[in-house]
Amino acid sequence: MATVELEGVRKNFGNLEVVHGVDLAIGEGEFTVLVGPSGCGKSTLLRMIAGLEEVTSGAVMIGGEVVNHLPPKDRDIAMVFQNYALYPHKTVAANMEFGLKLRRLPDAEIRRRVAAAADILGLADLLGRYPRQLSGGQRQRVAMGRAIVRDPQVFLFDEPLSNLDAKLRVQMRTEIKALQKRLATTSVYVTHDQVEAMTMADRIVVMHNGHIEQVGAPLDLYEKPANMFVAGFIGSPAMNFIPGTVARDGAGPTLRAAGGLRIRLNHDCACEAGREVVCGIRPEHLSITDGDEPDAFPAELRYIEPTGSQTFVFADIPGGPQVCLITAQPRALTPGSAIRLRAAREWIHLFDRETGAVLA
Repeated sequence: MATVELEGVRKNFGNLEVVHGVDLAIGEGEFTVLVGPSGCGKSTLLRMIAGLEEVTSGAVMIGGEVVNHLPPKDRDIAMVFQNYALYPHKTVAANMEFGLKLRRLPDAEIRRRVAAAADILGLADLLGRYPRQLSGGQRQRVAMGRAIVRDPQVFLFDEPLSNLDAKLRVQMRTEIKALQKRLATTSVYVTHDQVEAMTMADRIVVMHNGHIEQVGAPLDLYEKPANMFVAGFIGSPAMNFIPGTVARDGAGPTLRAAGGLRIRLNHDCACEAGREVVCGIRPEHLSITDGDEPDAFPAELRYIEPTGSQTFVFADIPGGPQVCLITAQPRALTPGSAIRLRAAREWIHLFDRETGAVLA
């Protein structure tokens, strides 16, 4: 195991800077996931840790040692790519042992490591097969096995599940997380899928436009996002955003939005009256109410998406954006009908209209 530390890391392609002074510390044995939309710099950051991209400025440290000048083979890391990159003419065993042979390890040690990795990954019965004779999930296991046999200080995963179907992705992310816990090897995992990040990570690093927006445990990012970008990116369906102005009366703080919309805010809201804000409400914190509750507001149902155990309901609010809510109760919902919604005040987030930063 080893720590991974980045200090002021920048990356330029010509005159274009794509990673802007990133600072990050990853502890021994930690499973850290870099997540963000395409083009945010997460894969470039991973490739700089691996030594596949040169660092323009700053320091990359593995195990406390600056490795900027070291080639990938000398960094004691192992990388699993989106493409399995298996040799089609070699068996599973030959693919897994290839890197060890290049390092001139004794044959007995090579056989021991391959057998141990095959046992961990359930590949013992497949060692004599060729990649064309394997399923997608089995090929990904072979790629992981090739990394495991190296017994590295750090595992690097670059969107390893992107080529798998939805069911297999769920299975494989469970297996990767269990494997990482068993091996206790420091791991850095890149994905654009926030569900993967939430289910696998010890800590999530949310990136946007070459910057780190927030670092934290999955539930911390979900419940306490630092800004609108994190709030909108983490969570599926995404958080609803309603712009408005804070008002105060005898009943407490209220969001006044377009179309005469009023949403009661939590009583401990510290925003002054007249502050222009964006109100963030997650779909599970909106509900349809049958009564004329004082906290409820009107909406027009647009369409529904049944998913089995849950139903996603999309509705238009007066003069405002479309919102999504989740209901677990089957209802006779008709598109075009008038409904009333209620927001759980204790879960409302307020963001500054100009900066997008969360407000206390």
